[in-house]
Amino acid sequence: MIEIYNILHLLIEIIIVILKVVYYICKSLYRLIVPTKMKSVAGEIVLITGAGHGIGKELAIGYASLRATVVCWDINEKTNNETMNEIKSMGKHSVYAYQCNVANREEVLRVAEKVKNEVGDVTILINNAGIGTVKSFLDHSPNEITRIIDVNVMAHYWTLKAFLPSMIEKNHGHIVALSSVVSFITFAYGTIYCPSKFAVRGIMEATSEELRTLSNGKSSIKFTTVYPSFVRTGLCKKPKIRFPRIMEELLPQQVASSIIDAQRRNYKNKGIPPHWLLLLFLIRHLPDEALNCIMDFIGIGADPDD
Repeated sequence: MIEIYNILHLLIEIIIVILKVVYYICKSLYRLIVPTKMKSVAGEIVLITGAGHGIGKELAIGYASLRATVVCWDINEKTNNETMNEIKSMGKHSVYAYQCNVANREEVLRVAEKVKNEVGDVTILINNAGIGTVKSFLDHSPNEITRIIDVNVMAHYWTLKAFLPSMIEKNHGHIVALSSVVSFITFAYGTIYCPSKFAVRGIMEATSEELRTLSNGKSSIKFTTVYPSFVRTGLCKKPKIRFPRIMEELLPQQVASSIIDAQRRNYKNKGIPPHWLLLLFLIRHLPDEALNCIMDFIGIGADPDD
């Protein structure tokens, strides 16, 4: 009798899971047609790493325009201050600039404490800082490899260590991280950069899942991972694109606008352009020979830096 009860109970659980899966699939399809309403970021404290130029600078300007308090972090004090001063010239004065090497754990924790005391608890963290060198693996020096991994991967751990506890305490916050389309498909001369973007995906997914599990699904902290294609920031100096109309170089302003939109709509994943995320996911699951054939035809990659 007990065995029959257990079997029936298991069957009911399976049916409930199937119904939930169908519901969430329908909900996702509905959201493709009717996007979630954008939430306000007015009064939020937004910290952006790599705010001295490129996407980070445009993110700082964008959030300041939305009446958020903006905290700019960059290793380059001069360009970081230029970003702050440009925002102030717009009449937005809730902006702060701190020099910080995000690859240095002690420095991150020290500057984070300073931000907390002088500005307040960060509620939106955007891990944007990233570096890369396009060259053959054997041409990379050990120091280059360490530096890329420290900035592109380890820095995420240090900023999460610094700012996630206060978000958990208040059950309020949003983490945004920039990965890349190369976390789905790699290219020659990207043997350090591409794996670092794979790692960002893993960090975000694992941290989000841990909070969901530990809070029994009650965590209100959101996670958004962004996957841009080629962006005109100077990181990739010689991109190769056979069909530019399919994957044209994006401007930092375009990418920043899409990131802010994704964060305000609580998207968990955001491809830029949007269609590339699904396309690359599907391509990735093809047989290796088929994937190689497609990649050779499309001709997406980069020539090594001089």
